[in-house]
Amino acid sequence: MNEAFQQGRPSGFRLAIERLFQSYVEGFDDFDVDRVLDCFAYPVTIWQLGKGTVFADAGELAENVEALFDVFENEEIAHSEFRVIEASSCGNAAFVALSWKQERKDGEVAMEFDCRYALRRNDLSGEWLIALAINEEEAPLW
Repeated sequence: MNEAFQQGRPSGFRLAIERLFQSYVEGFDDFDVDRVLDCFAYPVTIWQLGKGTVFADAGELAENVEALFDVFENEEIAHSEFRVIEASSCGNAAFVALSWKQERKDGEVAMEFDCRYALRRNDLSGEWLIALAINEEEAPLW
């Protein structure tokens, strides 16, 4: 079944995508490494700054997440939010584009960017997990 993310009436797919990325946001907002790591299927590939890195397991990705926490701390990022640009699924694969905004405690926008994700449905739980992330280098259309 091919299902597109549609604004308005909530579908199971829409709710699952929102749940996954809300958990991801809360992990970053709370500096909770384990919560962030639980959002990924392994191995996972992350493309950022023109370079792709494959993380074989949660232990390898944890170093990257902790480095991001350091950036967040240095930039005083206190809150992240996302907006779904588009999303669709077919079988156990889904493709999602998000626009991200990260703010400091005073509400000032620290960073804005778009990111595209390939998701994989977990065989046991049926939950969606991030299998590939590609950070866009151009400014988003907020």
